[in-house]
Amino acid sequence: MEAIWGLQTEQSLPEYDRLDVSSTSEILSMMNEADQTVPIAVKKALPAVEEAVELIVKALSSGGRLFYIGAGTSGRLGVLDAAECPPTFGTPMSLVQGLIAGGQGAMFKAVEEAEDKWTSASEDLTAVGLCERDVVVGISASGRTPYVVGGLTYARSVGSATIALSCNTGASIGRLADVSIEIDTGPEVLAGSTRLKAGTAEKLVLNMLSTASMVRLGKAYRNLMVDLKVTNEKLQDRARRIVMTAAAVDYDAAERALRLADGHVKTAIVMARRAIDKAAAEAMLNRANGFLRVALEEDVFAEAGLVQHRPAAETAAESTAARNGGN
Repeated sequence: MEAIWGLQTEQSLPEYDRLDVSSTSEILSMMNEADQTVPIAVKKALPAVEEAVELIVKALSSGGRLFYIGAGTSGRLGVLDAAECPPTFGTPMSLVQGLIAGGQGAMFKAVEEAEDKWTSASEDLTAVGLCERDVVVGISASGRTPYVVGGLTYARSVGSATIALSCNTGASIGRLADVSIEIDTGPEVLAGSTRLKAGTAEKLVLNMLSTASMVRLGKAYRNLMVDLKVTNEKLQDRARRIVMTAAAVDYDAAERALRLADGHVKTAIVMARRAIDKAAAEAMLNRANGFLRVALEEDVFAEAGLVQHRPAAETAAESTAARNGGN
Protein backbone atom coordinates (compact mmCIF):
# COMPACT_ATOMS: atom_id res chain seq x y z
CA MET A 1 0.00 0.00 0.00
CA GLU A 2 1.29 3.46 -0.92
CA ALA A 3 2.80 5.69 1.75
CA ILE A 4 0.43 8.57 2.48
CA TRP A 5 3.11 11.23 1.97
CA GLY A 6 3.68 10.09 -1.61
CA LEU A 7 0.07 10.54 -2.80
CA GLN A 8 -0.76 13.33 -5.26
CA THR A 9 -3.63 14.46 -3.07
CA GLU A 10 -1.23 14.98 -0.13
CA GLN A 11 1.20 17.26 -1.94
CA SER A 12 1.58 21.01 -1.43
CA LEU A 13 1.93 23.38 -4.38
CA PRO A 14 4.24 26.42 -4.18
CA GLU A 15 1.59 28.70 -5.73
CA TYR A 16 -0.52 28.25 -2.63
CA ASP A 17 2.26 28.92 -0.11
CA ARG A 18 0.85 32.35 0.74
CA LEU A 19 -2.69 31.11 1.31
CA ASP A 20 -2.59 32.17 4.96
CA VAL A 21 -1.70 35.78 4.16
CA SER A 22 -4.00 36.14 1.16
CA SER A 23 -7.09 38.34 1.09
CA THR A 24 -10.54 36.79 0.96
CA SER A 25 -10.78 37.68 -2.72
CA GLU A 26 -7.44 36.02 -3.44
CA ILE A 27 -8.37 32.85 -1.53
CA LEU A 28 -11.64 32.55 -3.41
CA SER A 29 -9.94 33.10 -6.75
CA MET A 30 -7.38 30.37 -5.97
CA MET A 31 -10.13 27.93 -5.04
CA ASN A 32 -12.27 28.80 -8.04
CA GLU A 33 -9.39 28.39 -10.47
CA ALA A 34 -8.46 25.04 -8.89
CA ASP A 35 -12.07 23.82 -9.04
CA GLN A 36 -12.20 24.46 -12.79
CA THR A 37 -9.68 21.69 -13.33
CA VAL A 38 -11.99 19.04 -11.84
CA PRO A 39 -14.43 18.50 -14.75
CA ILE A 40 -11.45 18.20 -17.10
CA ALA A 41 -9.92 15.50 -14.90
CA VAL A 42 -13.27 13.68 -14.74
CA LYS A 43 -13.62 13.82 -18.53
CA LYS A 44 -10.36 11.92 -18.93
CA ALA A 45 -11.81 9.08 -16.85
CA LEU A 46 -15.13 8.79 -18.73
CA PRO A 47 -14.23 5.46 -20.39
CA ALA A 48 -13.80 3.88 -16.94
CA VAL A 49 -17.00 5.54 -15.71
CA GLU A 50 -18.81 4.02 -18.70
CA GLU A 51 -17.50 0.56 -17.80
CA ALA A 52 -18.71 1.08 -14.24
CA VAL A 53 -22.22 2.08 -15.38
CA GLU A 54 -22.46 -1.03 -17.55
CA LEU A 55 -21.40 -3.15 -14.57
CA ILE A 56 -24.03 -1.52 -12.35
CA VAL A 57 -26.80 -1.94 -14.94
CA LYS A 58 -25.85 -5.59 -15.36
CA ALA A 59 -25.92 -6.20 -11.61
CA LEU A 60 -29.26 -4.47 -11.06
CA SER A 61 -30.71 -6.26 -14.09
CA SER A 62 -29.79 -9.56 -12.47
CA GLY A 63 -31.60 -8.79 -9.23
CA GLY A 64 -28.62 -7.27 -7.45
CA ARG A 65 -28.16 -4.11 -5.41
CA LEU A 66 -25.70 -1.22 -5.53
CA PHE A 67 -23.60 -0.40 -2.46
CA TYR A 68 -21.35 2.61 -1.94
CA ILE A 69 -18.71 2.26 0.78
CA GLY A 70 -16.35 4.94 2.05
CA ALA A 71 -15.04 6.91 5.00
CA GLY A 72 -15.28 10.61 5.85
CA THR A 73 -16.21 12.86 2.95
CA SER A 74 -16.11 9.96 0.49
CA GLY A 75 -18.50 7.92 2.63
CA ARG A 76 -20.87 10.85 3.10
CA LEU A 77 -21.01 11.47 -0.64
CA GLY A 78 -21.91 7.82 -1.21
CA VAL A 79 -24.68 7.96 1.39
CA LEU A 80 -25.96 11.19 -0.17
CA ASP A 81 -26.15 9.71 -3.65
CA ALA A 82 -27.88 6.58 -2.38
CA ALA A 83 -30.40 8.60 -0.37
CA GLU A 84 -31.43 10.58 -3.46
CA CYS A 85 -32.31 7.52 -5.57
CA PRO A 86 -35.73 6.68 -4.02
CA PRO A 87 -37.27 10.16 -4.41
CA THR A 88 -35.68 10.80 -7.81
CA PHE A 89 -36.11 7.41 -9.44
CA GLY A 90 -38.80 5.69 -7.35
CA THR A 91 -36.45 2.89 -6.31
CA PRO A 92 -36.88 0.90 -3.09
CA MET A 93 -34.51 2.10 -0.36
CA SER A 94 -32.76 -1.26 -0.40
CA LEU A 95 -31.74 -1.03 -4.07
CA VAL A 96 -29.01 1.60 -3.62
CA GLN A 97 -27.35 1.86 -0.21
CA GLY A 98 -24.50 3.89 1.23
CA LEU A 99 -22.28 2.52 3.99
CA ILE A 100 -19.92 4.82 5.87
CA ALA A 101 -17.08 3.93 8.24
CA GLY A 102 -18.27 4.57 11.78
CA GLY A 103 -21.95 3.99 11.01
CA GLN A 104 -24.81 6.44 10.58
CA GLY A 105 -23.49 8.79 13.27
CA ALA A 106 -20.41 9.45 11.13
CA MET A 107 -22.63 11.29 8.65
CA PHE A 108 -22.98 14.17 11.10
CA LYS A 109 -19.89 13.94 13.28
CA ALA A 110 -16.42 12.97 12.10
CA VAL A 111 -15.29 9.55 13.33
CA GLU A 112 -11.83 9.71 11.80
CA GLU A 113 -10.41 6.58 13.40
CA ALA A 114 -13.19 4.43 11.93
CA GLU A 115 -11.58 4.42 8.48
CA ASP A 116 -8.55 2.52 9.80
CA LYS A 117 -10.60 -0.54 10.81
CA TRP A 118 -9.97 -2.91 7.93
CA THR A 119 -12.61 -5.46 9.03
CA SER A 120 -15.43 -2.97 9.64
CA ALA A 121 -16.58 -2.84 6.02
CA SER A 122 -16.80 -6.61 5.74
CA GLU A 123 -18.92 -6.62 8.89
CA ASP A 124 -21.16 -3.89 7.46
CA LEU A 125 -21.52 -5.71 4.13
CA THR A 126 -22.22 -9.00 5.87
CA ALA A 127 -24.98 -7.29 7.86
CA VAL A 128 -26.76 -6.24 4.65
CA GLY A 129 -26.40 -9.70 3.12
CA LEU A 130 -24.00 -8.84 0.30
CA CYS A 131 -24.09 -11.55 -2.38
CA GLU A 132 -22.75 -12.34 -5.83
CA ARG A 133 -25.58 -10.46 -7.58
CA ASP A 134 -24.63 -7.15 -5.95
CA VAL A 135 -22.10 -4.48 -6.97
CA VAL A 136 -19.91 -2.52 -4.56
CA VAL A 137 -18.38 0.89 -5.28
CA GLY A 138 -15.44 1.66 -3.00
CA ILE A 139 -14.86 5.42 -2.71
CA SER A 140 -11.53 6.73 -1.41
CA ALA A 141 -9.82 9.96 -2.43
CA SER A 142 -6.45 8.56 -1.37
CA GLY A 143 -7.19 5.19 -2.93
CA ARG A 144 -5.83 3.37 0.12
CA THR A 145 -8.43 3.78 2.92
CA PRO A 146 -8.36 0.54 4.98
CA TYR A 147 -12.17 0.51 5.39
CA VAL A 148 -12.58 0.56 1.60
CA VAL A 149 -9.75 -1.91 1.00
CA GLY A 150 -11.38 -4.32 3.42
CA GLY A 151 -14.80 -3.85 1.88
CA LEU A 152 -13.66 -4.46 -1.69
CA THR A 153 -11.65 -7.48 -0.57
CA TYR A 154 -14.72 -8.95 1.10
CA ALA A 155 -16.92 -8.13 -1.90
CA ARG A 156 -14.56 -10.03 -4.19
CA SER A 157 -14.61 -13.00 -1.82
CA VAL A 158 -18.39 -13.36 -2.15
CA GLY A 159 -18.36 -12.83 -5.91
CA SER A 160 -19.82 -9.32 -6.03
CA ALA A 161 -18.85 -6.99 -8.86
CA THR A 162 -16.49 -4.26 -7.67
CA ILE A 163 -15.75 -0.68 -8.70
CA ALA A 164 -13.04 1.57 -7.22
CA LEU A 165 -13.30 5.37 -7.29
CA SER A 166 -10.18 7.29 -6.23
CA CYS A 167 -8.39 10.58 -6.88
CA ASN A 168 -4.86 9.19 -7.15
CA THR A 169 -3.39 7.24 -10.04
CA GLY A 170 -2.21 3.70 -9.42
CA ALA A 171 -4.43 3.49 -6.33
CA SER A 172 -4.40 0.38 -4.14
CA ILE A 173 -8.17 -0.02 -4.31
CA GLY A 174 -7.99 -0.05 -8.11
CA ARG A 175 -6.16 -3.36 -7.97
CA LEU A 176 -9.07 -4.85 -6.02
CA ALA A 177 -11.79 -3.84 -8.47
CA ASP A 178 -13.26 -5.04 -11.74
CA VAL A 179 -13.34 -1.40 -12.84
CA SER A 180 -11.02 1.30 -11.50
CA ILE A 181 -11.99 4.97 -11.89
CA GLU A 182 -9.02 7.20 -11.10
CA ILE A 183 -9.55 10.97 -11.22
CA ASP A 184 -6.21 12.77 -11.12
CA THR A 185 -7.29 15.91 -9.26
CA GLY A 186 -3.77 16.67 -8.00
CA PRO A 187 -2.84 18.64 -4.87
CA GLU A 188 -5.46 20.69 -3.04
CA VAL A 189 -5.36 24.45 -2.40
CA LEU A 190 -5.33 23.53 1.30
CA ALA A 191 -2.83 20.67 1.14
CA GLY A 192 -4.37 17.29 1.93
CA SER A 193 -7.94 18.58 2.34
CA THR A 194 -9.58 16.13 -0.05
CA ARG A 195 -13.08 17.40 0.72
CA LEU A 196 -12.19 20.09 -1.84
CA LYS A 197 -11.28 19.12 -5.45
CA ALA A 198 -11.23 15.40 -4.74
CA GLY A 199 -14.64 15.54 -3.08
CA THR A 200 -16.05 17.52 -5.99
CA ALA A 201 -14.68 14.96 -8.45
CA GLU A 202 -16.20 12.09 -6.46
CA LYS A 203 -19.58 13.83 -6.41
CA LEU A 204 -19.48 14.36 -10.18
CA VAL A 205 -18.70 10.70 -10.81
CA LEU A 206 -21.35 9.45 -8.38
CA ASN A 207 -23.89 11.68 -10.14
CA MET A 208 -22.97 9.91 -13.36
CA LEU A 209 -23.01 6.38 -11.95
CA SER A 210 -26.49 6.61 -10.46
CA THR A 211 -28.14 8.83 -13.06
CA ALA A 212 -26.81 7.04 -16.15
CA SER A 213 -27.64 3.65 -14.63
CA MET A 214 -31.19 4.65 -13.76
CA VAL A 215 -31.77 6.15 -17.20
CA ARG A 216 -30.60 2.86 -18.71
CA LEU A 217 -33.07 1.06 -16.45
CA GLY A 218 -36.06 3.00 -17.82
CA LYS A 219 -36.31 5.56 -15.04
CA ALA A 220 -36.49 8.52 -17.41
CA TYR A 221 -38.51 9.58 -20.45
CA ARG A 222 -36.79 12.16 -22.63
CA ASN A 223 -34.94 13.96 -19.83
CA LEU A 224 -37.86 13.84 -17.39
CA MET A 225 -37.97 12.16 -13.96
CA VAL A 226 -41.01 10.04 -14.69
CA ASP A 227 -40.48 7.68 -11.74
CA LEU A 228 -40.13 10.33 -9.05
CA LYS A 229 -42.04 9.86 -5.81
CA VAL A 230 -44.62 12.56 -5.19
CA THR A 231 -44.09 13.16 -1.49
CA ASN A 232 -44.40 16.92 -0.96
CA GLU A 233 -45.90 20.08 -2.47
CA LYS A 234 -42.85 20.87 -4.61
CA LEU A 235 -42.82 17.37 -6.08
CA GLN A 236 -46.58 17.47 -6.67
CA ASP A 237 -46.11 20.55 -8.81
CA ARG A 238 -43.11 18.99 -10.57
CA ALA A 239 -45.12 15.84 -11.28
CA ARG A 240 -47.93 17.87 -12.83
CA ARG A 241 -45.48 19.73 -15.05
CA ILE A 242 -43.83 16.47 -16.11
CA VAL A 243 -47.21 15.06 -17.12
CA MET A 244 -48.01 18.30 -18.95
CA THR A 245 -44.79 18.10 -20.94
CA ALA A 246 -44.80 14.37 -21.68
CA ALA A 247 -48.51 14.09 -22.47
CA ALA A 248 -48.93 17.53 -24.09
CA VAL A 249 -51.88 18.49 -21.86
CA ASP A 250 -52.67 21.54 -19.72
CA TYR A 251 -52.13 21.86 -15.96
CA ASP A 252 -55.68 20.87 -14.97
CA ALA A 253 -55.65 17.78 -17.20
CA ALA A 254 -52.29 16.76 -15.75
CA GLU A 255 -53.56 17.18 -12.21
CA ARG A 256 -56.67 15.12 -13.01
CA ALA A 257 -54.63 12.34 -14.60
CA LEU A 258 -52.31 12.18 -11.59
CA ARG A 259 -55.25 11.98 -9.23
CA LEU A 260 -56.81 9.14 -11.21
CA ALA A 261 -53.41 7.41 -11.40
CA ASP A 262 -53.00 7.62 -7.60
CA GLY A 263 -49.96 9.84 -8.05
CA HIS A 264 -48.02 7.46 -10.34
CA VAL A 265 -46.46 9.73 -12.94
CA LYS A 266 -45.84 7.16 -15.69
CA THR A 267 -49.41 5.87 -15.47
CA ALA A 268 -50.78 9.42 -15.54
CA ILE A 269 -48.78 10.22 -18.67
CA VAL A 270 -50.05 7.16 -20.53
CA MET A 271 -53.62 7.89 -19.42
CA ALA A 272 -53.47 11.50 -20.57
CA ARG A 273 -51.58 10.82 -23.79
CA ARG A 274 -53.66 7.80 -24.86
CA ALA A 275 -56.99 8.97 -23.37
CA ILE A 276 -57.47 5.66 -21.53
CA ASP A 277 -58.25 4.65 -17.95
CA LYS A 278 -55.81 3.60 -15.25
CA ALA A 279 -56.18 -0.16 -15.79
CA ALA A 280 -55.49 0.13 -19.51
CA ALA A 281 -52.53 2.42 -18.91
CA GLU A 282 -51.05 0.04 -16.35
CA ALA A 283 -51.47 -2.84 -18.79
CA MET A 284 -49.61 -0.91 -21.47
CA LEU A 285 -46.78 -0.12 -19.06
CA ASN A 286 -46.60 -3.76 -18.04
CA ARG A 287 -46.32 -4.84 -21.66
CA ALA A 288 -43.58 -2.25 -22.10
CA ASN A 289 -41.82 -3.57 -18.99
CA GLY A 290 -42.05 -0.15 -17.37
CA PHE A 291 -40.31 1.75 -20.17
CA LEU A 292 -42.53 4.75 -20.84
CA ARG A 293 -41.28 5.47 -24.36
CA VAL A 294 -42.12 1.91 -25.37
CA ALA A 295 -45.60 2.19 -23.83
CA LEU A 296 -46.32 5.47 -25.62
CA GLU A 297 -45.03 4.11 -28.92
CA GLU A 298 -46.34 0.58 -28.44
CA ASP A 299 -47.81 0.34 -31.93
CA VAL A 300 -44.51 1.32 -33.51
CA PHE A 301 -42.54 -1.21 -31.48
CA ALA A 302 -45.10 -3.95 -32.13
CA GLU A 303 -45.02 -3.37 -35.87
CA ALA A 304 -41.22 -3.56 -35.77
CA GLY A 305 -41.46 -6.89 -33.97
CA LEU A 306 -39.17 -5.72 -31.17
CA VAL A 307 -39.15 -7.83 -28.00
CA GLN A 308 -38.74 -5.77 -24.87
CA HIS A 309 -36.83 -7.06 -21.88
CA ARG A 310 -38.08 -6.98 -18.35
CA PRO A 311 -37.07 -3.68 -16.66
CA ALA A 312 -33.94 -4.23 -14.62
CA ALA A 313 -35.01 -1.99 -11.76
CA GLU A 314 -38.23 -3.92 -11.22
CA THR A 315 -36.40 -7.24 -11.33
CA ALA A 316 -33.96 -5.97 -8.74
CA ALA A 317 -36.73 -4.68 -6.50
CA GLU A 318 -38.58 -7.99 -6.63
CA SER A 319 -35.40 -9.91 -5.87
CA THR A 320 -34.72 -7.67 -2.88
CA ALA A 321 -38.29 -8.12 -1.66
CA ALA A 322 -37.89 -11.90 -1.89
CA ARG A 323 -34.70 -11.76 0.18
CA ASN A 324 -36.56 -9.65 2.78
CA GLY A 325 -39.50 -12.00 2.97
CA GLY A 326 -41.69 -9.91 0.70
CA ASN A 327 -41.58 -6.79 2.90
